[in-house]
Amino acid sequence: MEDPDSETAHALTLLRTPGVGPVAHRLLMERYGSARGALAWLAGQGGTRDRAALASDSRPDPDRRAVERDLAWLALPGHHLLALTDPAYPARLREIPDPPPLLFVTGDPALLATPQVAVIGSRNPSLGGREQAESLARGLAAAGVTVTSGLALGIDGAAHRGALAGGGYTVAVAGTGPDRIYPAHHHALAREIVARGAMVTEFPTGTPPRPEHFPRRNRIISGLSLGVVVVEAALRSGSRITARHAADQGREVFAVPGSVRNPLARGCHALLRDGAKLVETVEDILEELDPGFRRAPAPAPGCVASGPDPDTTQRRILEALGHDPAPVDHLVERTGLTAEAVSAILLTLELRGLVASAPGGCYERIGTGP
Repeated sequence: MEDPDSETAHALTLLRTPGVGPVAHRLLMERYGSARGALAWLAGQGGTRDRAALASDSRPDPDRRAVERDLAWLALPGHHLLALTDPAYPARLREIPDPPPLLFVTGDPALLATPQVAVIGSRNPSLGGREQAESLARGLAAAGVTVTSGLALGIDGAAHRGALAGGGYTVAVAGTGPDRIYPAHHHALAREIVARGAMVTEFPTGTPPRPEHFPRRNRIISGLSLGVVVVEAALRSGSRITARHAADQGREVFAVPGSVRNPLARGCHALLRDGAKLVETVEDILEELDPGFRRAPAPAPGCVASGPDPDTTQRRILEALGHDPAPVDHLVERTGLTAEAVSAILLTLELRGLVASAPGGCYERIGTGP
């Protein structure tokens, strides 16, 4: 285990000192040159000017046992700690107004310095939105871009899986301590990410998921990335907060349009009205960021293998579906077929991977058939 009197141990102690947030941490480090020096001042060696950087009601009293847990975590294989002053600290993240003073990294910390694009969106996406995220992430990974997201359910998980399926790398930014996985459903995915990428957080060990942690996490997602792609988001959502962080940080903002009937498309449409670049394929992202990225064929968002061509009656159903979810009675009106016939054909198309059931008793087209 790391020496409890080392600079690393002092840095962790400073991180756990009540009232010392990212800004105060940076000011103290700049003034005193080391965590040891900053802690010495906090113990009583210093003037009043720097105390203004701390919360007025704070009384520095770091949790020593918690620091010991941090050091025990750091002693395990594949666990790393990057300080803001470390040359290996990701340069793009260092540029933001409030960079995390310490990063806990599980996996390969070198990935944090690679070209990254964040793919984010709703925790409860449509099937089409999930497939769009996976497809875009797969294409980005094939082009040599590291895909970054927040490990959340829905679009985040789809983005991580798409990058791994594309043979590339992915970075997950967590809103908990490095010794916790949230949501628990993503334990297996987290193991895959660590094996082929990295997980990173600014929160020390033992930190549980709290609502106020995720906006802080979001600024890291955008801060690490060259650009942020939003796939399905409500008007009021964490994804739009991340996009706002990205714009404030000088990053590119991209959005995937959707049906005007889909409430999860409203956040994306608002971003497009505000100047985000419209994304239909991965090429729309790559050409905006850097024409020099290696190109590789990638499927269009939402495309899946469709098998043999559907027969004439099945084609009528697919054409009647269009590109928006529709209930069975609408398909009956559009095709002139009976409800029994439409239901039977929809079942066949669903088994062939061409349509899928959607909320509200609707069906949506997901394949490449005509």
